[in-house]
Amino acid sequence: MSVERISAEEALDRLADFSTVIDARSEGEYAEDHLPGAVNWPSLRDEERKIVGTKYKQISQFEAKKLGAALVAQNIAAHIQREVLDKPREWQPLVYCWRGGKRSGSLALILDQIGFRVTLVDGGYKAFRAALVADLPSLAARHQFRVVCGPTGAGKTRLLQALAQQGAQVLDLEALANHRSSVLGLIPGVAQPSQKAFDSLIWAVLRGFDATRPVYIESESKKVGNVAVPDGLIAAMRASPCLRLDLPEAERVALLLEDYDFFVKDSAFFCERLAALTEARGKLTVQDWQARARSGDLASVVQELLVQHYDPAYLQSIQRNFSQYDTARALVPRDHTAAAMHELAQSLLAT
Repeated sequence: MSVERISAEEALDRLADFSTVIDARSEGEYAEDHLPGAVNWPSLRDEERKIVGTKYKQISQFEAKKLGAALVAQNIAAHIQREVLDKPREWQPLVYCWRGGKRSGSLALILDQIGFRVTLVDGGYKAFRAALVADLPSLAARHQFRVVCGPTGAGKTRLLQALAQQGAQVLDLEALANHRSSVLGLIPGVAQPSQKAFDSLIWAVLRGFDATRPVYIESESKKVGNVAVPDGLIAAMRASPCLRLDLPEAERVALLLEDYDFFVKDSAFFCERLAALTEARGKLTVQDWQARARSGDLASVVQELLVQHYDPAYLQSIQRNFSQYDTARALVPRDHTAAAMHELAQSLLAT
């Protein structure tokens, strides 16, 4: 047998054909981003790469290669002992590393010698990343988006969740970004993905959708926390038909107090996030909000945040950026609850 090499573009098209996709890079490289569904079998771990790199710079390339070979052999042996002994002859892995070179090649060679049909990604992760970025605009353009619009607290995320539960195709960018897309949108204790990983997550979700059915998505701005929505997707969203979610102000306040319950439980964290609005709203206003939040009066603070900060900015942004917003279909749930959003989703999908 011999190891087959395929291009990154072909690897993207054929991901579902392989039994396992194996990332042979270090755990740190894998954590930053990887092929959708890939598992991590490091040929060299983060600390080992540092040690080999130091020897390369301070002693010699030859000595570094000897040490690297020993470490790679140990790691590959451990992977085979742990992951491969129960694999049938028909198991077909796809293997890659940074550029499709030594780390993935060493693993692929051993697996091939065992008798498995092994495929390597030519150019490795670097080529995959370039192919994915190139594919995203055309992939986004193939889909029919329905953009759920509405001011902060209108229940856009709850409606998307209800639509997904009923079988609709939903691209929830905030869920993928681990962020609620505002100054106050940081979720305590939850890290955002890297930009590369965010792009890969979006690509994988879009690729799994049926292009003949609509995709429901929220009217996000260009950035969701620290990650940016890919340009091709933003362009497709902004040219798509809109749905306008209308909810009374009191219901919006109630929804936000439920969804941001961590602010209710930790007023100090809420006050810390409010400080980011000082430049926009003024020092005295923010200090007043912080004082009321500390006293437990979050409802009035949230209400003023909506009226004074979020609503005016949202209306200007949505009218400027979403070309079909003026003809948006109005959606009016009976209240802010998940049950009401479920009913609304049901009626929306029935029409």
